[in-house]
Amino acid sequence: MYFLTKDLYFPPVDDASYEGVLAIGGDLSIERLLLAYRNGIFPWFNEDEPILWWAPPYRMVVVPSLYKVSKSMRNVMNQNKFQITMNQNFKEVIVNCQQIERTGQDGTWITNDIIDSYCQLHELGHAKSIEVWQNGELVGGLYGVDLGHVFCGESMFAKVSNASKVAFITLVQYLKEHNYRLLDCQVHNDHLERLGATEITRELFMKVLKISS
Repeated sequence: MYFLTKDLYFPPVDDASYEGVLAIGGDLSIERLLLAYRNGIFPWFNEDEPILWWAPPYRMVVVPSLYKVSKSMRNVMNQNKFQITMNQNFKEVIVNCQQIERTGQDGTWITNDIIDSYCQLHELGHAKSIEVWQNGELVGGLYGVDLGHVFCGESMFAKVSNASKVAFITLVQYLKEHNYRLLDCQVHNDHLERLGATEITRELFMKVLKISS
């Protein structure tokens, strides 16, 4: 495992451990975060741990141009019971992602330092959010880092049924309309699989990532 210094550098992603840990330490500066995402690397660590940087051997992704919305979710979308916005309340979205209780998860990796850094990324146009509202209340949403041809999804939340799914589908539709090549969902979980994400190898992910937009 590589221990980062103050220098803005990451080792090649092929040097990652079997689990996908590539490096440890460093900081959450805007420059380092952008360097990481542009090279297929993302931070993921608990609050009481040093910063861990990941480049897992398999990536969970969606190809926007191939994505099919399920019949049940098409019906939900057509009911128009949610109001959807983009980049209207980034901080509230990420704070909700931090605070929402998740089954089988003790605590959160979204530290206050993460919130501060990603809000700065948003202010500079490098991070985006989808907000889902119901009766004037924010009930779901997601956020991630925008690389122009690949969108790196970070986290999502829902306070009512289907709210995060609506945010996810809205994002995929936006990415499809704007010719993005991939939605990066990072690592496998059953919820992402049910939403239609699939795994590809790190090698293939890096090939797509390195294609100029």
